[in-house]
Amino acid sequence: MLKKITIEYFDLFSRKNIIQLEKMFSEEVSLHDWDVSCYGKVNVVDSIQSIFNNVDKIVIEPIRIYSEYSTVIAELEIIINGTTSLFVVDVIEYNKDNEIVSIRAYKR
Repeated sequence: MLKKITIEYFDLFSRKNIIQLEKMFSEEVSLHDWDVSCYGKVNVVDSIQSIFNNVDKIVIEPIRIYSEYSTVIAELEIIINGTTSLFVVDVIEYNKDNEIVSIRAYKR
């Protein structure tokens, strides 16, 4: 179930659909990566929107996805503007309502 929700999250992110992404987050969501650390739905949505504003196209290609209890770990290739590839590992945690409560992203 969480694996399917996570794939939907990556699809929405690739389509830059901030409205639907926002619906996936709990009010207490946090985001931590190599550039950003923020807490709360408004701040996380603003941070993601900033990414969208700075790229013409972003595609998230899952390589492997692992799920256990309330946590999903995903190895990803993120393709920016059709030319730049980043290899990233996301650790996404969900609450009992299947809302995202934490996203931690690490460059490989």
